[in-house]
Amino acid sequence: MIFSRKRDGSGRHARDERVGEPVTGSDTEESTPSAPDRGPYDISEAPRDVQRLDLGSLHIPAVPEVEVRVQADPQGVVQQVVLVHGENALQLGVFAAPRSEGIWDEVREEIRQSLFNDGAAAQEVSGEYGTELRARVRTPEGITDLRFIGVDGPRWMVRGVYQGAAATEPAAAGPLAECLSGLVVDRGQEAKPVREPLPLRLPREVAAQQQAQAAAAGGDAPAPGPRQP
Repeated sequence: MIFSRKRDGSGRHARDERVGEPVTGSDTEESTPSAPDRGPYDISEAPRDVQRLDLGSLHIPAVPEVEVRVQADPQGVVQQVVLVHGENALQLGVFAAPRSEGIWDEVREEIRQSLFNDGAAAQEVSGEYGTELRARVRTPEGITDLRFIGVDGPRWMVRGVYQGAAATEPAAAGPLAECLSGLVVDRGQEAKPVREPLPLRLPREVAAQQQAQAAAAGGDAPAPGPRQP
């Protein structure tokens, strides 16, 4: 099934208006002293009072006019998360990483090599989150530009892939970049192999509705399809 939710103008996405200002004792009473100025955030240091869509390991902030498209199997296991705004899209993935070091440098090189093997040249460029990878690939729909972004966090890595004008012009990402900078990762405490996708699920209300529909149909829900990394 595919779940889609669009954030309209009533959605609330709080931004930290104090970035760059000195922090006083009263400012830190309910926050982590070393919390970053922007996300993706670890759940332990994320700003409070922000409306987010809970997908398990990823919590996506509500940003006006951004549509969240989630593809899941019949059991509610999410296989793909894509944010859409106009002609631009941002596909998100989150993976386990070691405690001692980040993995984006290594993953980026593997992506570059995979693209090269498929006949697509990729170029490393400096971006807002460090080194990015840009490529132009051939798809059934024609030539498509892609921009790969990686963000290393505490025992996790977020990978984002921009499509549309945002793939070649970062300033065009607009609300999608706002979603990325407000993203929250809930890594959990379980030990996981490095690079294993962290579990994602449908929002509770959607999963409950799906289960009710299956029960109404006699409980004969189709078997889940293969899970894609």
